[in-house]
Amino acid sequence: MESHGHGHGHSNSPAPVGPVAARIVVGLLVAIGIAVIAGAVALWPGEQSVEIPLPFQTSGGGTVNTEAGTVISQDIGACGSASAGRVFTGNPTPPVGAGYDCQRSIVTIESGPNAGTRTLLEIVPGPGQPDIRTGESVRLVRQTDPSGTTQYSFNDFSRGLPLSIIVGVFAVVVCIVARWRGFRALIGLIIAFGVLVIFLLPALLDGAPAIPAALVAGSIILYAVLYLAHGVNLRTSSALLGTLTSMALAAVLSYVAIRMTHLTGLSEEQNTDVQAYIQNVSITGLLLAGFIIGSLGVLNDVTITQASSAFEIAAADATATRRSIFTSAMRVGRDHIASTVYTLVLAYAGGALPLLLLFSVAGRSIQDVLTGDAVAIEIVRSAVGGIALSLSVPLTTAIAALLARPGGVAESGTPAAPKPPARKSGRHSR
Repeated sequence: MESHGHGHGHSNSPAPVGPVAARIVVGLLVAIGIAVIAGAVALWPGEQSVEIPLPFQTSGGGTVNTEAGTVISQDIGACGSASAGRVFTGNPTPPVGAGYDCQRSIVTIESGPNAGTRTLLEIVPGPGQPDIRTGESVRLVRQTDPSGTTQYSFNDFSRGLPLSIIVGVFAVVVCIVARWRGFRALIGLIIAFGVLVIFLLPALLDGAPAIPAALVAGSIILYAVLYLAHGVNLRTSSALLGTLTSMALAAVLSYVAIRMTHLTGLSEEQNTDVQAYIQNVSITGLLLAGFIIGSLGVLNDVTITQASSAFEIAAADATATRRSIFTSAMRVGRDHIASTVYTLVLAYAGGALPLLLLFSVAGRSIQDVLTGDAVAIEIVRSAVGGIALSLSVPLTTAIAALLARPGGVAESGTPAAPKPPARKSGRHSR
């Protein structure tokens, strides 16, 4: 029998693609993946023996150990008790003499070798000092003085439980709304954090060049996050190729911008600490790595949206040409650029609000404020991210339009006529 069934099931699957375009994109992604693996092997940090920076040492030069505690009572009274910071079981020793007043908090120690005992915290009220209340959970620094006596001091508030609740609610909401795709996205976040902690930070600490290390780490994150959250298909592959290209562009732009503006990063206290205590790490390199990694989230958001738009347009209109798919998806992309640029700039401005507040009362001119190192870093970061974001839209849309449209669709918008079947000699059974 001669049957010519041409039914194509497209249930939740993108339109077929031309084999040449698909092979080119997949080949590029495989080649980039191999290069990323080779880069990770070459830049993988070795065994490190880094001295603990002075601000993070105990008085004996060791690692700071913290224990859990709960404030059971508090009052305002004279400082100078011999029980301050010491371990006791009953009530603290009264202060000797009439000294200045301070906030006195009796804390039950709940972990470590002295669990079940108490200590006394004496804190002079003032700006920057913690406001501890009865019933609050705190973290205490435990260290031993030269005489061998254990001493406790306030370290920070205990945030383990509230943070766990907030993160748990976030994960539940994402999984309920996005279902398995949301769950896979959360797994991708864990992988991304692991890449930063296990590879990027140790590599920078080991003296690896910032741009290659950040590009390798960013590429690993993108491969894992995109394919986990959106599946292994050509739609995701087009977004991945666009994001990887845009990330490389962001790296070049970041390097040029930092060199042109002579940004140092030393206006930020943590960068100053790094320069003072970890001399083998380049502050400029840290800035570059931060620019590159910081651009991934917004680039990923835009590129996956553009790829999905192009594939949906192609699936909805079988007669649409690649040109019309590109044009239609770009209309979506322009709106996305406008909204995301606002998001990008306002996010950085929100993070710099305390700094801007200080500058506003310092009486400095607006030019000095904007061109100062601290604000200029955020301006350059926003500009570089905005340029990479804007260029990623047409790039990803073009790749997606190429993959989303079958090669047999004519540029007039109508399917190309199929070739007639070759005539066979002999009889045909019908």
